[in-house]
Amino acid sequence: MQTCVFCDIAAGQAPAVIVRQWPDALAIRPRSGGVNDGHVFVLPRVHVADAGTDPEVTVAVMRRAAELMAELPAANLITSKGEAATQSVPHLHVHVVPRQTDDGLPLPWSPQHAARAAKNSATS
Repeated sequence: MQTCVFCDIAAGQAPAVIVRQWPDALAIRPRSGGVNDGHVFVLPRVHVADAGTDPEVTVAVMRRAAELMAELPAANLITSKGEAATQSVPHLHVHVVPRQTDDGLPLPWSPQHAARAAKNSATS
C-alpha cells in the first residue's frame, strides 16, 4: 500500500493541527485552512478507504462528527467516495463545515450555487 497521509497523521508521524481526539478517531484542520473558519476533517485512526468500505468504522466516524456538530448552530456534514465524487485522499474522512447565513459558500444544491452558475454562464 502507498503511504497514506491520514494514517501518518493518526500515528503521530505527520504534522497536523488536531482539534479533538478520541480512541477511534481524530478531528484535524485542513492544511489549506478549509473552506471557512472551523472547517475540520474527522477521520478514523485505522485505514479505511471510504465510507462504503467498512460500515462500522464509518458509523464511529459519523458519531464523532455528530459530537462536533452538536456544538454548532449550523453546519454541513460531507464525505465522498471515489474520485468521481471528489474524494482526493483515499482514507475515509468527513468534513464538518460550520455555516452562517449568507456565508457565500456555494454547494451544488444551494441557491448560492445557482446564482454563481448563472453569473458564470452570463460572462462566458
